[in-house]
Amino acid sequence: MGEFSAEWLALREPVDHLARSEPLTREVLRSLRTEPAILDMACGTGSNFRYLSRRPSLLGADWLLVDHDAALLTRVPASPNLTIRRHDLRTLDEGLFAGRSLITASALLDLVSESWLRVLATRCRDSAAAVLFALSYDGRMTCEPEDSGDATIRELVNRHQRTDKGFGAALGPDATARAIDVFGSLGYRVTTSASDWVLGATTSPRALQCQLIDGWAAAAAEMAPDRSGLIEDWRQRRLAHVSAARSILTVGHQDLGAVAG
Repeated sequence: MGEFSAEWLALREPVDHLARSEPLTREVLRSLRTEPAILDMACGTGSNFRYLSRRPSLLGADWLLVDHDAALLTRVPASPNLTIRRHDLRTLDEGLFAGRSLITASALLDLVSESWLRVLATRCRDSAAAVLFALSYDGRMTCEPEDSGDATIRELVNRHQRTDKGFGAALGPDATARAIDVFGSLGYRVTTSASDWVLGATTSPRALQCQLIDGWAAAAAEMAPDRSGLIEDWRQRRLAHVSAARSILTVGHQDLGAVAG
C-alpha cells in the first residue's frame, strides 16, 4: 500500500482541514444517531479524527481507527472512547463495519481500485452506515507562475495516480465519479463538494510545496524515465518559484458524503 511519512502527514494536516467542506460534513453528521460508532479507515496519525471529533454532535462517539502502518498509529494521541487497530485494509473484514454508523476516511478513495470500492460500499450498506470520504484527488493541478512543462507533468502524474497502490489499479482522478455511481447504485443519496488545496507563500509551509513538487517529479519520472532530464529541469524551475515566494499550487480534491436513502 502507499506509504506516507509522518512528516508529510503533519505538513498537510492544516491545509487538509482548511480545504475540507464544512457544509458537506455537517450534512452527513446530521444524519447520525446520538453517540454514533465511527470507523476511520487509513487513519495515519489521526488527522481525520482530530478534524471530526471536536464537534459537539460527536462527543461521546465510539471511534475505531485503523491503519496498516504501526509507526503512524503510535502517533495517534490517546482519547476516551478511542480504539486503535493495525489492519491491512486490502481485506475489508465485516467485523470492522459491524455496528458502525459512520464510515470515514481522508485521502483514500483515489488510491483504491473499483473492485475494492464496490466491496467497501457493500460493507457500508450492510451496516446501514453513512459515509464521509474527504480529499480525493480529482486530477486538477495548476501552478503559478505557469511553466511550459506543467501540462506534461500533470498528464504523467495523473497516469501514475492510476497505477496499483496496493489495492489493484487505482481509480486516481476518477475516484469521486466512480464512488458516486457505486454508492448511488446501492441506494445512497450522495453529495460532493470541492475541497481544493491552494498552496501559496502565505497559506502553506514552503516545505509542503517543495515536497509536493518533488513527489510530482518523481511520479512523472517513473512514468517517463526517458524524459527525466526535462522533468528535473521543470522541478528546479518550480522550486525556484517556491524559494522566491511567488509559487501558488492548486490541487483539486473532492469531498463525498453519502447517506442511506
